[in-house]
Amino acid sequence: MVYSASSYSLISEGKNPITDVAKQAVFLVVSIFLIAFLYKMKLAVLKNEKFVRIFAAIVLGLMIIAFIFPKVNGAHGWIPLPGLGTIQPVEFWKFVMIWMLSVQFADRQTQIVHQLGTAIRVPVALCLASIVILGLYPDFGNAAIIGLLLIVMLMISGVNYLYGYIAVIGTTVFSMIAIFIIRITNGSFLPSHVASRFRVFLNPFKAEYGDGHQLVNGYYAIYNGGLFGLGLGNSIQKKGFLSFAASTDFIYAIVVEELGLIGAIVILGLLLFLVGRIILIGIRSNDPFNSMVCIGIGALFLIQIFINLGGITGVIPLTGITFPFFSQGGSSLIMLSACVGVAMNISADEKRKQLMTLM
Repeated sequence: MVYSASSYSLISEGKNPITDVAKQAVFLVVSIFLIAFLYKMKLAVLKNEKFVRIFAAIVLGLMIIAFIFPKVNGAHGWIPLPGLGTIQPVEFWKFVMIWMLSVQFADRQTQIVHQLGTAIRVPVALCLASIVILGLYPDFGNAAIIGLLLIVMLMISGVNYLYGYIAVIGTTVFSMIAIFIIRITNGSFLPSHVASRFRVFLNPFKAEYGDGHQLVNGYYAIYNGGLFGLGLGNSIQKKGFLSFAASTDFIYAIVVEELGLIGAIVILGLLLFLVGRIILIGIRSNDPFNSMVCIGIGALFLIQIFINLGGITGVIPLTGITFPFFSQGGSSLIMLSACVGVAMNISADEKRKQLMTLM
């Protein structure tokens, strides 16, 4: 799909049509080795607090370093890699954040019940710091993912459910107030590219030949696909209409156009099956670390799927969040693969425990 979505635009620019898919293939090979490595790693290593703190410091440091590099699509957050394009440190932070919170919360179950502030102060502060960094980029899509993930991790950490309800209600009220203010001010206080996304969200066809160009042509791609699609490689909208985003943010629209609604539903069903299996491993586990990691990973996948599909279908404003495992992007693929590798490791660990119990 990356080749299909990117090759036409590369040819029209006089470039080799396999350029983007070759870069993605490099990251795919790295991802496969990473899955194997994390699958075989001893869970005791992953549960080491000092180990996770080092990774958290490195990734947060890279997120800060990203400020010195030029903006991409109106926001900071990318670090150039010669010959391979760029990396996006926030993608790595999503995995490290789940890992860090799981380690911290699993080791402090008693404190969470009796001394909540002391138990969660440092890890939550680091997560809030990352949201501030993302807000300064500005990258509100990933900031929203980090915020939602933080709420999920807090709710499964063992805290009183009252705090969870307060967080959910507070987030909902804040979102409604923010949307209301943006509507009455037309987003004048926001960065220009963010404000334009909100205006497009309200009426994309009003700006069909301007800021709404991408979203409207995403609609056309979905409509063109019908039930059975135009056939692999036969997308119309990738031929300049969706420009650079055909292989990234809007790749699912190209999937629908080429493979049809049925093919797209099969793909989405497979992803949701993966998510369900990972969450089920977490629910069945009696180990707090195993449980929190798997539920956190499942929540991350679900959030990314919802935000990407919500953006291209007009349910929520566009955010630039990629579709898991399909969109072009090495950082995202490596992060998602790391999540799968750890989930496989935990699954194997749970099966070993079951066998030991039976024996």
